[in-house]
Amino acid sequence: MSELDRRTFVAQAAAVTAGAAAGMACRDEPAPDAPSPVLEVRALGGNPWPTEDPFLFCVHHLDAYPKGDARMAPVSSLAGRDMGQDFSGRDGWSMYHGQVVPGFPRHPHRGFETVTVTRRGYVDHSDSLGATARYGEGDVQWMTAGQGIVHAEMFPLREEAEDNPLELFQLWLNLPARSKMVKPYFSMFWKDSVPVHALKDGEGRAVTVTTVAGALQDSLPPAPPPASWAAQEGADVAIWTITMAPGARFTLPAGASGLNRAVYVFRGSAEVGGRRLDGERAMLRSEQAALLVAGAAGAEVLLLQGRPIGEPVAHYGPFVMNTRAELQQAFMDYQRTGFGGWPWQDDAPVHARPKGRFAVHADGRLDEPKVG
Repeated sequence: MSELDRRTFVAQAAAVTAGAAAGMACRDEPAPDAPSPVLEVRALGGNPWPTEDPFLFCVHHLDAYPKGDARMAPVSSLAGRDMGQDFSGRDGWSMYHGQVVPGFPRHPHRGFETVTVTRRGYVDHSDSLGATARYGEGDVQWMTAGQGIVHAEMFPLREEAEDNPLELFQLWLNLPARSKMVKPYFSMFWKDSVPVHALKDGEGRAVTVTTVAGALQDSLPPAPPPASWAAQEGADVAIWTITMAPGARFTLPAGASGLNRAVYVFRGSAEVGGRRLDGERAMLRSEQAALLVAGAAGAEVLLLQGRPIGEPVAHYGPFVMNTRAELQQAFMDYQRTGFGGWPWQDDAPVHARPKGRFAVHADGRLDEPKVG
């Protein structure tokens, strides 16, 4: 990123940064007589979770995978699973579309972005542009599908002597009409580049905030891909995970008016603006600070925020466009071009077990974490 680009991104993040210091020690809590910041509450239920513009999709993969065999496949019987379509959660995990290694073999996308936020486990990426990667354990991949890309996302079970738990969020972030046909692109945010804020509330209880997008205090996350809605001035996209000790208090700072802001309490329980949430999502007033208070077992919370794009959405399977005609064109283009073809011998490529975290981009550039 050029210095000019970085200064521009810093300016764009200012609206999210403003007032964030109030969340550091929670000393600037909302006034007791302030109206509730909670606009709507919905149960999360199963995957996917409900989302609002500019987000299209949110899924929480949580799989207690067993040990891996020589192929990095589960050391477990697959009998009784609907192989190729296994979303059963049987024994605490699913194969998804994988036949040997769990995951999602090659499939196309057009017209939006995927943001994959890993917490535990690994993802092996391969795509139609010849790019490839292994990432996980806190890394984030942010991919702009744009005019079309085919990729595979496999979950290699690298550990032979112990279990292989996997936890990640995958988000779909829409693109405005002007950006739906940009060239595909992905960025890797290695774990050490993603800001993690270890905070204490006024009583010394721990609150940890990981900011994939949207600044907290003076700490900027890596810049999103250049065509992303998150890179646009005034979009105010925020993707945070918040881990709270039992009873801990944290104030989400007020943001700009007119944003869609949602908090998902996906583990434990929390009061949000005085409303108790447990496995639920709350839509909040973006211009109002919101106090979060963790329950007796603590809480884990996902924050998704952004200014709505406000355009028609035509969505079918892996394509998200503005009109039905554009969807039909996407299917015809994919049938005709394969979005660049598939340069890999396998529909579900995985890397060698000893291979560490890395990314090779479509231009051949090698990208590796600085540590670990």
